[in-house]
Amino acid sequence: MTSTLHRPPVRDLLDRLFAAADRDRPVDVGAATALERADALADVYMPVSRSGGELLYALVRATRPATVVEFGTSFGISTLHLAAAVRDNGSGHVHGSELSAAKVRAARENLAAADLADVVTVHEGDALETLAGIGGPIGLVLLDGWKELCLPVLRLLEPRLAPGALVVADDVSFPTMADYLAHVRDPANGYVSVEFPVEDGMEISCRA
Repeated sequence: MTSTLHRPPVRDLLDRLFAAADRDRPVDVGAATALERADALADVYMPVSRSGGELLYALVRATRPATVVEFGTSFGISTLHLAAAVRDNGSGHVHGSELSAAKVRAARENLAAADLADVVTVHEGDALETLAGIGGPIGLVLLDGWKELCLPVLRLLEPRLAPGALVVADDVSFPTMADYLAHVRDPANGYVSVEFPVEDGMEISCRA
């Protein structure tokens, strides 16, 4: 059986989005605030890798979470993988969070074009505020927003994580992820955690 992920319109849309992302160029935002960075990078995709997206799809299919939370929706490339898995599972909902208003509009348009908008809610604004009201139990979390905020967002969500929930963090090779990795790799904090070799690295942590 062919999955939603590999059927048009999702496959063709992802091909176009990844091609556009390949044309991204670095933008120096200096010591800007999170909102200033979001505005300055409103045209920059910063997506998960193709293999990272496939991994996210497989994890959602395998674990069948009722609630998926994503920090850092951007143009919705990772969201499309999560939503396709939820659709193929036949149940569940994805809650995304994105600070850039322009990217929120683009992500919603992409989800509508893929006919997946009904299984996703993209929340606009500061994730520490927009995700505070998401009800549990949360079965899977993707952390792919500003790296210095990944640990605060995780701590916000921890009381609502289901036993056995998966937390996936992207770009863990970045120095700014050091505090996050120290947290999830310390058994005293309740995780079993392993790095998965996908481009800049994904950390997969099980809430044990």
